Amino acid sequence: MQRSGPPAPPARPVIADRRVVTGGAYLMLFLLGAMEGLLGCFWYGSGPVPLAALAFDALLLATSLLAAWGMRKPVGGLMPAVGWFLASFVLAMGTKGGSVVITNTSAGKWFLFGGSATAVAAAVAAFVRWSRPAQD
Repeated sequence: MQRSGPPAPPARPVIADRRVVTGGAYLMLFLLGAMEGLLGCFWYGSGPVPLAALAFDALLLATSLLAAWGMRKPVGGLMPAVGWFLASFVLAMGTKGGSVVITNTSAGKWFLFGGSATAVAAAVAAFVRWSRPAQD
């Protein structure tokens, strides 16, 4: 016995769904890095100096490496680093009134320069590990 009625809708393309999910994951990784930078900008000097700044640097390194591992692509590790860079360096810039969020102290230097170094190290490690060699 055949069933009458409207035909079944065509199957949705799976590739478009994957692209949306992948793009959303990259956006979330970028926002995670930006939140780490934002929180770090206000908390880098708490505790014994520069212990908190070093902890935020280690967190950025771990986030970038785990993001690259999770996405299986180097750009996965780059997204949290880019978010961190944008948030941290925008807040490190002075205003017309002369106020800055990240001060020129040892903790501030460790936060900015250490975070930059760990972001670069994680990006290089991700590109070395998850880049595909050129096929001849």
